[in-house]
Formats: sequence, structure tokens, C-alpha cells
Amino acid sequence: MHRPPTASIVTGATAVVAVLCLVLAAPRAAADVWRFVDRDGVVHLSDRPMGPGSELLVRGKRGYERRGSAHRPPSQHMEENQRRYTHLIDRVARELSLDRNLVHAVVRVESAYDPSAVSRAGAVGLMQLMPETAKRYGVRDSRNPTQNLYAGVLHLRNLIQQFNDVVLALAAYNAGENAVIGYGYKVPPYPETQDYVRKVLIFYRRFSGAYKAS
Repeated sequence: MHRPPTASIVTGATAVVAVLCLVLAAPRAAADVWRFVDRDGVVHLSDRPMGPGSELLVRGKRGYERRGSAHRPPSQHMEENQRRYTHLIDRVARELSLDRNLVHAVVRVESAYDPSAVSRAGAVGLMQLMPETAKRYGVRDSRNPTQNLYAGVLHLRNLIQQFNDVVLALAAYNAGENAVIGYGYKVPPYPETQDYVRKVLIFYRRFSGAYKAS
């Protein structure tokens, strides 16, 4: 049975930005992530409890790799690739009604904007599609940036609609839907998955701030 969403509601193809108002204090790379729902039903994320009812989503610690995002460090080509694919990422995000800043954050963590990135587990491309995910969305070439982005963004959007929660959707993107369901609709205790969710949220905050300032 699907657990009713706490407060993070996504309806139809609504962009996810309403879910994360990102009152996310700039956490350290290994900081905890707490969720607090205020009286208006707005979800706040922080690196520390914000009041009664705060829920610890991700405990700050590092560990092994699970699904296997490429997790590539920034290279001398990353900024060039980011500029090269920004328009495409923005277009796909807009067409599929997902916040472009969230998509950029996922791409940044998954592949560092490298369309040829391949993880040890076989995830490929900008959004690190696993072979079964690529097949599900009809992708013929996961190294093709356009095909990869459309499938990855659509998959992420479907996960957000399935779980009604951005954090759980990110965890499912990394560890799989069954892992999130199996752990009671919480972020699984896999160190790689918890670190992944934390990093995406950090970059989401950074991209959102930079986009507003531009």
C-alpha cells in the first residue's frame, strides 16, 4: 500500500520546485538532511532539525557505490560540456514540465555533464540510464544526449509522481523504486544512495540560486 505523502505533493506534470522551497542550509558534503513541514504545508529541508516533527531523511556518512552513477569529479571539459548541453537540458525539462535546476543537479551528480560516462554498474550517459531503464523508455542509444535526457527526465518525473516526494524520487532514481518501498517509503540506508540524494539537493540549491541571480 502506498504511504500517503507527508506534504510534498506533485500533481499531474507540475514542476517540482513547489515541493522544495529549499530553505536548505548550505550543508557540508556529509551533512544530515532533515525535513520539516510548517503549518502551511510547506516542506523545508535543512542540515539540522527545524522544530517538533522534524524528520531525518539522510544521515550524513559516506560509503560504497550501489547503482553506480559515474560520480565523476569535475574535469577540464565539464564547463564546456555544461555550456554545450544547457540549452538541450533546459528544453527537455521545459517540455516535460520538470524544474530545469533539478535536472541540472541530477546531471551534474550523475555524469558531470559527460554524455559518454559509464559507471561500473553499466549506467550510461548524462543521466546514467541503466539498460533496463533505457529499454523501458525506448532508448536506442544511451550515449545520445537527447535520447538519454528525454528518458532520464521522464523517468525522474514519473518517480516524483509515484512517490509524491522529491527526496524519495531521487532515492528511487539511484537505488530503484523497490528499495524505497521496501524500506517503508524512506530513503534506503545505503551510504551511496544517501550521499547521492544529499549531493543532488546541494547542487539543486546552487543551480536555483544561480538561475535566480542571472
